[in-house]
Amino acid sequence: MANDKHAPRPVTAPIAVIGMGCRLPGDVDSPSAFWRLLVEERDAVGPPPPGRETGGEPAVGGPSALRGGYLADVSGFDADFFGVAGREADVLDPQHRLLLEVVWEALEHAGLPPDRLAGSPTGVFTGLSYHDYMDQLAGKPRELEGSILTNGHCVAAGRISYLLGLHGPSIALDTACSSSLVAFHLACEALHRQECDLALAAGVTLMLAPRITRSFERMGMLSPTGRCHTFDAAADGFVRGEGCGAVVLKRLPDARRDGDRILAVVRGSAVNQDGRSDGLAAPSAEAQQALYRAALTRAGVDPARVSLIEAHGTGTPLGDPVEFASLAAVYGHGLSPCALGSVKTNLGHLEPAAGITGLIKTVLCLGHGTIPANLHFTEWNPAIAADGSRLFVPRESAPWPGREPVRLAAVSSFGFSGTNAHVILQEPPPARRTGLPAPRRPRQAPPEVILLGAGSHRALPEAAGKLAAWLDAEGATVPLRDVAHTLALRRSPGRGRLAVVARSHAETAEALRLFVDGLPAPALVSSAADVTAPRLPVWVFSGQGSQWAGMGRELL
Repeated sequence: MANDKHAPRPVTAPIAVIGMGCRLPGDVDSPSAFWRLLVEERDAVGPPPPGRETGGEPAVGGPSALRGGYLADVSGFDADFFGVAGREADVLDPQHRLLLEVVWEALEHAGLPPDRLAGSPTGVFTGLSYHDYMDQLAGKPRELEGSILTNGHCVAAGRISYLLGLHGPSIALDTACSSSLVAFHLACEALHRQECDLALAAGVTLMLAPRITRSFERMGMLSPTGRCHTFDAAADGFVRGEGCGAVVLKRLPDARRDGDRILAVVRGSAVNQDGRSDGLAAPSAEAQQALYRAALTRAGVDPARVSLIEAHGTGTPLGDPVEFASLAAVYGHGLSPCALGSVKTNLGHLEPAAGITGLIKTVLCLGHGTIPANLHFTEWNPAIAADGSRLFVPRESAPWPGREPVRLAAVSSFGFSGTNAHVILQEPPPARRTGLPAPRRPRQAPPEVILLGAGSHRALPEAAGKLAAWLDAEGATVPLRDVAHTLALRRSPGRGRLAVVARSHAETAEALRLFVDGLPAPALVSSAADVTAPRLPVWVFSGQGSQWAGMGRELL
C-alpha cells in the first residue's frame, strides 16, 4: 500500500477482492464480457423477452415503460449438479438458481474450487428483494405449497452454505436498491471481526411478473423514454434491469499469503440511514455526505485523491441533483479531475443487485486503468451546479484521469428504504517479485497437460469453446504452464472432463475446437465422471517455482 502523509489514518484493515462472477443484460456471462460491453459502449436496454410482458394488462406509461435490461434466459438450471431434488427444482425461484450459478463462477474465477471449501469458515451475504416467482406459483396445485418455505429469502443464502458445506455467517438481506452493497459491507465487516476467513457477497433480481413494474409506473418513477439519463437534462426516471453479481473477498494479508490474484483492494466502507427526510423514499443530502465521510475516514483516504465515483445515478429529476450536490460537497474539491459514472445507463437499474454490479464495474475500471463512457449524457441537468467542481461525466472511454500514484475509486448505492452504502476501492497492488533470476527457457517448450472440467459431459463443448477463444485473445500472453497450473489446481474437476497435451496456445486451442466440432484430436481425451466416485487427486503441471499467474486478467 502506498504511503500518504496527508491522508487520515485508516480505521479498517484492507480487504482483497479475489474473484467475481456476473450474469447481466447484453449476454454478459463473465467479468470479461462485462468489460467488453462497457468499452464498446453498448446499451443493453430493450423490450421484454417473449413470455415476460405485462400479462395482457396495458402499461400505464406506454410501451417505453416496459423497456428494461433483461436476461435472455432465466429458466435453464442443472438441478442435479447443484444437488437440488426434482420436486424442489420444479418450484425453485430462478433468483436462487442464478445465485447458485454465479457464486460458483465467482469462486472458480478466484481460483478456489468450490467443492474444496466444505467445513471452512466462509461467509455468505446476499441481497435480494422481490417475490415475483411466488406470485406466479399462487393458485398452483397444493403439493407446491412447500415452495413458500424453500423460496424464502433466507434460503437464498442458506442454500449456498448448505451446498458447499460452509460454516461462516449466512445472511440474506433486503434494503431495497442498496441491498447488495450493504451485503458487501457486512461481508467486509465479518472478515474484519474474524467471523470468517473467506466471504461471498452477492445480489440478484429478476423481473418475472409485472406487479412491481406497474407499481413503479404508477408512482411516476420509470422513464417514459425508456432510458436512464443519469445527471443529464433529459433525466426523467429510471429503467428497470435484472441480473446477478457476486464477489469473493479475503483479508489482504491472507490473499497475499495464499498467492491469490488480487483484483482490487477494499480500503473502507460505510452504511447509514436517511432517517427523517422529505419523504420515506426521498434522498437526504445530509445523510449522503455523512456516509461518504464515514467511508473515507474508515479507509484513511483523502477525497481529493479519488478519481472515479460509480454513483447511484438512477436518472431521476429529484435524485440526481441531490446526489451530485452531496458528492460535490465531499469530493468536488481538488486539482485532479474525478469521473462520475453509472452502469445503469448501460443495463438499467438492477435495484437490489445494482450495488454489486456497480462495484464489479469499478473493479474492472481499476484493473484496466480505463474509464468507459457514461451513456445518454449530453448536457448537465439544469438543477445541477457543476461549474467549479472537479467532477465530470465521461462521454467516451478514456485513460484513468489525474496523476495520483495509486488509483482510487468509490461506489455508492442508495435504497428507497433510506439505507445507503458507500465503498472505497483501490487498484490491485503490484505482483511481488521473488528476486530470483528467470529460469532459462528451453528452445522447445515441453508439453503441458491442460485439464478442463465442466458440470456435465454435455457442457464440455461449450466450456472447450470458451477456453479456446480465451487462449486466442486475452490468454495469448499468459504462459501455457500457468494456464495448466491454474486449471489443475484452482478449478473443480467437474463431472465432464477433458485433457489436452500440447506445447503451445495454438495447439491447445486447435484441439479444443476439434472437440467442439466432434472431430478426433489425437492429443485430447474426454470422459464423464461417476458422481459417486472419489474426487481425483490434484495434479499440477507446472515447473518448479512456478506460481499461479491468475490466468491473465480474466478467465472465460
